[in-house]
Amino acid sequence: MSGTLYIVGTPIGNLGDMTERQLDILSSVSFIAAEDTRVTRKLLSHFDIHTPLVSYHEHSSETVIRQIMDRITAGETCAVVTDAGMPCISDPGAILVQNCIAENVPMQVIPGPSAVISALAISGQDTTRFCFEGFLSVTKKQRYSHLEALRHETRTMVFYEAPHKLLNTLRDMLEYFGDRSVSICRELTKIHEEMTKTTLAEALRFYENNPPRGEFVLVVAGETVNAADEKPSLEAVLTIARERIAAGERAADVCKQLASETGYPKRVLYQAVIS
Repeated sequence: MSGTLYIVGTPIGNLGDMTERQLDILSSVSFIAAEDTRVTRKLLSHFDIHTPLVSYHEHSSETVIRQIMDRITAGETCAVVTDAGMPCISDPGAILVQNCIAENVPMQVIPGPSAVISALAISGQDTTRFCFEGFLSVTKKQRYSHLEALRHETRTMVFYEAPHKLLNTLRDMLEYFGDRSVSICRELTKIHEEMTKTTLAEALRFYENNPPRGEFVLVVAGETVNAADEKPSLEAVLTIARERIAAGERAADVCKQLASETGYPKRVLYQAVIS
């Protein structure tokens, strides 16, 4: 008889958010599939739990996945956890879920904190409709393509970001989205938790003078429908740019200002006027 896969949420920073049900499952399963066994071992030790761990992460091979599935189908129970928050959301745990569905293995979800939902709840942005976009790629081509695809997104957008990449992300968002409202959520549920509702331009100025620390969730306002309807055509914007450049203004300065005002990417305007 097959065992069961338990999808178990864990705290995103404050261990006080651990629930009795989570503790019961982590204590009673045959083994735990953990993203980073060192991180999970610290969590288990804090609650005096000694369940065996196996390493399971985004670089795990098909062999590792098969070994975990074989143990479950043989009757063992497994809890899959990530380093913080809910597993299987933009997370390799999703592959185990897909395998369990394909092989008719029972599953149960043991919910816990989520940085996405927590950030939305405290952001002050429109939470009626939203989309989770995760981390932007470090590869420029993929990063710019991702932002371009979201330029006219009307839903509130949620991104994760690491401190050492925050400045570049704010600069790129300002270029592609214009100066939108953004809620900067830092170190959620931890001692130094902060939430600041500001604009992309103001956030960029602040962090250029105050080095970012901690983990960030960015909740960015979507484009308003009126702004999309009233947006001038690209050719009209280029005509204005060419007239101002012909009058003696620097092309880079003109394109930067028009990008902020119209929402068109600065590089698109600049490449068009210099060609």
